[in-house]
Amino acid sequence: MTFARLALAAALTAAACPAFSQAPQPLRAEVIHWWTSGGESAAAKTLADAYKAQGGVWVDTAIALGEQARSVAINRIAGGNPPTAAQFNTTQQFRDIVDQGLLNNVDAVAQRDGWDKFLPEAVLQAIRVKGHYYAAPVNIHNMTWFWYSKAAFKKAGIAEEPKTFDELFAALDKLKAAGLVPLAHGGQPWQDGIVFTATLAHYGGRDLYLKVFRDRDTKAIMGEDFKKVLLAFKKLQGYTDKGSPGRNWNDATALLISGRGGVQIMGDWAKGEFTQAKQEAGKDYGCSPGFGPHAPYIVQGDVMVFPKTDKPDQIKAQQLLASVITQPATQVAFSMKKGSIPIRTDVDASKMDYCAQLGLTAMKDKSRQLANGEIYITPDQNGALQDVLTGYWNRNIPVEKVQKDIVNALKS
Repeated sequence: MTFARLALAAALTAAACPAFSQAPQPLRAEVIHWWTSGGESAAAKTLADAYKAQGGVWVDTAIALGEQARSVAINRIAGGNPPTAAQFNTTQQFRDIVDQGLLNNVDAVAQRDGWDKFLPEAVLQAIRVKGHYYAAPVNIHNMTWFWYSKAAFKKAGIAEEPKTFDELFAALDKLKAAGLVPLAHGGQPWQDGIVFTATLAHYGGRDLYLKVFRDRDTKAIMGEDFKKVLLAFKKLQGYTDKGSPGRNWNDATALLISGRGGVQIMGDWAKGEFTQAKQEAGKDYGCSPGFGPHAPYIVQGDVMVFPKTDKPDQIKAQQLLASVITQPATQVAFSMKKGSIPIRTDVDASKMDYCAQLGLTAMKDKSRQLANGEIYITPDQNGALQDVLTGYWNRNIPVEKVQKDIVNALKS
């Protein structure tokens, strides 16, 4: 056989058997998320690295602000140009697109890996809809941590971190007298909502929290105990500074890092900023998930949802991503950068810091676990509630009117 005939035969064989002519293409996953601060970006890289290590190609689409990132994701899904995955919170935020049939489930991964055996009930409530798993949990956040600057406390003569809400107010008074920013706060509606949630859970207590969010109990909302919660919430606003309105959360954390601010009430993603600044938990800053050993631990977090597609390579990419995200090693690596804690307890958390250990200990006590409010209310109800709270935070509105407005917001 001549050389030309050999070449032709080889070409025909390659055409008939494409598997022999080219290697399998890696699974490409475009991921929309809002992890854009320093600590968040470092955490997102751990997910990308883990996905790449298992043969995938991570295409990063980072969009600042959760509302904006979710809006872009939903518009692209509705417009027929979906990403492989998109970040949402562990709430009802993605329930509408589940109901509209716009997401793929990842039942195969969840069932194979036994998600129902290690995930907290509050997380399962969010990701499992009518028996199907529509999201992969990335982490567990508690949205109501209390963060303290050791340098600011020392300057203000505060010897011990607060153990009660009354002690918190006393510490804020001392910080104010020392010329510092007592409460470092970003005046954005979602941040106002976090301060309210912290006040309701840790000043009002677990039972009242559930009556408001889960039961939407008019009598409880109009009662004296809830009125006291609202007055304490409003009192906290008096400890913020003039630069608070519109401030980003990580800029508020930076006030603590620099020692100019004393306290911040924020989710444990704030710890990622301290880590990025090379500050050490328990040494440079203090942290508390609440007051006392039985304080509620509010379970929130992030998930990845998987837009509807019938492309085999994209379905495989979605399933690989769901598997990689929930693996023990990925969980620890991500949480150490993000400030969160892993979604599972069967991980080696020995290298995680002091604050993470507090969170892990709290999560082991199921009596302390409390679902975040957005598990119980719809996005529309949450938006209406935030409007009421932000209006009250920023203006002089009678507390009795706020109580009535919250009743109406939670009925919307």
